[in-house]
Amino acid sequence: MDRIVGGKYKLGRKIGSGSFGEIFLATHIDTFEIVAVKLENTKTKHPQLLYEAKVYNSLQGGSGIPSVKWSGVDGDDNILVIDLLGPSLEDLFVYCGRKFSLKTVLMLADQMITRIEYVHSKGFLHRDIKPDNFLMGLGRKANQVYIIDFGLAKRYRDSTTNRHI
Repeated sequence: MDRIVGGKYKLGRKIGSGSFGEIFLATHIDTFEIVAVKLENTKTKHPQLLYEAKVYNSLQGGSGIPSVKWSGVDGDDNILVIDLLGPSLEDLFVYCGRKFSLKTVLMLADQMITRIEYVHSKGFLHRDIKPDNFLMGLGRKANQVYIIDFGLAKRYRDSTTNRHI
């Protein structure tokens, strides 16, 4: 039987996994929008997905930040539903024979620095910056760099006083 999470997302094939859990393709049952669903068992030793969802929610609206479609607990899983994105910079680097042109490096670096500055402007440190955590968009956004994976992020400024913690 097909699993529906969040009352409206039908899980598809697995597209990734790691120490945190698993990532699946999913389809909205009414709009047919294809999204990414990150699942983490609620009984995991160090749950981080619901915290990560809170960080994503604090960052919503920023350029290069995936939109959160839904987050919560469904059955035995913590769940985060976000925009489906394209390949990571690590994937692209390997695909390009581990060589990028100077123009590509400069265009990527400009967007990556802008993403990190935005995260900092919202009072967070990402704490896991690496090519795997920068993904390209899809379709009309194929040239846009997105930053993902905020499971290790930490607040470094107080949200009310904006003072360094």
